[in-house]
Amino acid sequence: MTFNSNRNVIRWIIILSSFFIVSLILWNTYSFFQKFKAEERKKMKTWTFAYPEYTKYFYNDNVELNSIAERIIIDSTVTIPMVLLDKDNKILSDRNIDPSIFENTNKMNQFLNKLISQNEPIEVDLPNQEKGKLYYGNSPLLNKLKYYPLALLLIIILFAAVVYFFYRSSKNAEQNKLWTGMAKETAHQIGTPLSSLVGWTEILKTENVNPEYITEIEKDIDRLQTITERFSKIGSAPTLENLDIVETTESSYQYLKTRSSKLIDFEIVSPNKEIPVNLNAQLYSWTIENLVKNAIDAMKGKGKLKLEILPSDKYVYINISDTGKGIAKHQFNKIFEPGYTTKKRGWGLGLSLAKRIIEDYHDGKIKVLNSEIGKGTTIQISLKLLS
Repeated sequence: MTFNSNRNVIRWIIILSSFFIVSLILWNTYSFFQKFKAEERKKMKTWTFAYPEYTKYFYNDNVELNSIAERIIIDSTVTIPMVLLDKDNKILSDRNIDPSIFENTNKMNQFLNKLISQNEPIEVDLPNQEKGKLYYGNSPLLNKLKYYPLALLLIIILFAAVVYFFYRSSKNAEQNKLWTGMAKETAHQIGTPLSSLVGWTEILKTENVNPEYITEIEKDIDRLQTITERFSKIGSAPTLENLDIVETTESSYQYLKTRSSKLIDFEIVSPNKEIPVNLNAQLYSWTIENLVKNAIDAMKGKGKLKLEILPSDKYVYINISDTGKGIAKHQFNKIFEPGYTTKKRGWGLGLSLAKRIIEDYHDGKIKVLNSEIGKGTTIQISLKLLS
């Protein structure tokens, strides 16, 4: 308990530290963006101061061109899109703007509104004591910097997703390894007393014992041997054989019917023909038993249980329906997860084991076909037919 508690504390420390680091990076990026934006505004203000000096040369032949003003005018607008308008909205100067924008009044107004949304226009002193307005946008570098936090956030989300899926796959691999070890150990532990029981049965046959008793004991021994073989096959690739799924299913179903409550109304609907499928009979019958037992538990030992075998062109479908308590829609996938159970007593392994046998070993599918609270559930197995 202490180990798990410490591990959870460490996990939360890592998560909170990561969140803090990401927040710090985003805040620094935002601060840098604002500073860079302020620097560009300073450049444009400097441009507005230099512009009157620069224009004096063009309006007065006796004035020499101010080289400093010329340098400022050129350097300040290397990459920044800008346009200078007089009081009548006549273009006096523009830089880094597509000329076609000014050919249409609507396009020009839209473009000016875009520039205004990026930066507040700056008032400029023009010759003859007139005033103009300088509209300017963000430089390409500033625009790239604006989207940097989003790109960084996306990378972090993708990285977190990779870590999450790696953690899930590692956890599933660990669970599968534990499952395999437990199953093989269980088979090994059952094997020793089972061998002893077989020996004692042979001894009883030589004694004056009612043969009916011995027959019943042998049935239970055969059952234990079947269970042992099932557990021993978990974790290793099972051998699949060309078998008739109708006969295999009916055999498992009838076995459970004879050992279940008389209050359960068993029904089976199957075609009067063989349906060949690649099966491991022992593991498949284990799946049918798990599904039927879950259905009986859901009905609390009283109700109607129906099994249907429905062949199609490429698949055969086995539907097991009950009149139990039903399953909520958001639990349709959860019920197949290891450890998930709604029972007061239970390990939550039956349905997850059924899913593993059908999907991993038989390349099939198992799902909740439909369910309604208070009315019942239908679980469907689908397997490929042999061509």
